[in-house]
Amino acid sequence: MASLKELRSRISSVKSTRKITSAMKMVAASRLRKAQEAAENSRPFAERMDRMLGTLAGSVVGTPGAPRLLAGTGDDRRHLIVVISSNRGLCGGLNSATARNTRALVRELQADGKDVTLLCVGRKGRDALKRDHAALIGDTLEDFGRHVITYAEAEVVAQRVLDMFEAGDVDVCTLVYNRFRSAISQIVTRQQLIPFPVPESANENVPEHETGDAQKAIYEFEPSEEGILDDLLPLNVKTQVFRAMTENYASEQGARMTAMDNASRNASDMIGDLTLQYNRTRQAMITKELIEIISGAEAL
Repeated sequence: MASLKELRSRISSVKSTRKITSAMKMVAASRLRKAQEAAENSRPFAERMDRMLGTLAGSVVGTPGAPRLLAGTGDDRRHLIVVISSNRGLCGGLNSATARNTRALVRELQADGKDVTLLCVGRKGRDALKRDHAALIGDTLEDFGRHVITYAEAEVVAQRVLDMFEAGDVDVCTLVYNRFRSAISQIVTRQQLIPFPVPESANENVPEHETGDAQKAIYEFEPSEEGILDDLLPLNVKTQVFRAMTENYASEQGARMTAMDNASRNASDMIGDLTLQYNRTRQAMITKELIEIISGAEAL
């Protein structure tokens, strides 16, 4: 049985831990509001651009002048997986879920005979994946998201992907990130970035209220559709990367707030159990001392 000194030390230690987790919960909660706003604000533009490009690309794909970001390289052997994770831990199972999904994707691609390269955006994703796939990690980008995700930071990641594609090192690029749903719910998402995935039907990416006669209209493009796509497809890559990074950052703050709240609750429960054990041990020692005093007095 632990001594009173050991129990006091453990209670003091758990109380100190609870102060830290409570402070981290408050910091994550304050950051979550801004991060959630940024994620929600990035969705309409990214989704609308995706739908618009899907409609425009439907008439261009397969033609000789189709941009490479749309038509691809003509091969799908070399795959790049951009794994977006956090730079810091203590956010529950957020990063482990991303790593688990990435491992499953790597196994699927390697089973089909594909060459896989990993670009890790965030230190925790790299640390989780290097145990099994260290040889596949091409590079890691860590210096981002100190306070909030900026478009300039996402542009650096997107430009790295575009440079690898233009250099002929990549045929297909896929994003793996956590999509923010709520503070307690984050969804691991895969999104093909390059080549641009053209929907089977032009109406597939169009809201119901925009279908009908509006979709049957004939448009004249100036410059050509190919010229418009040449400008918009790189912008779409940057936009989708920015959206993925803001979604993952909001997921990180929500997961950290939830994890720290659970840790604070567990610390409070542990303090209660240790305090009860301390009081029982103290009462047992007092009772033992009283018995010894009484026994000594009776012996005299």
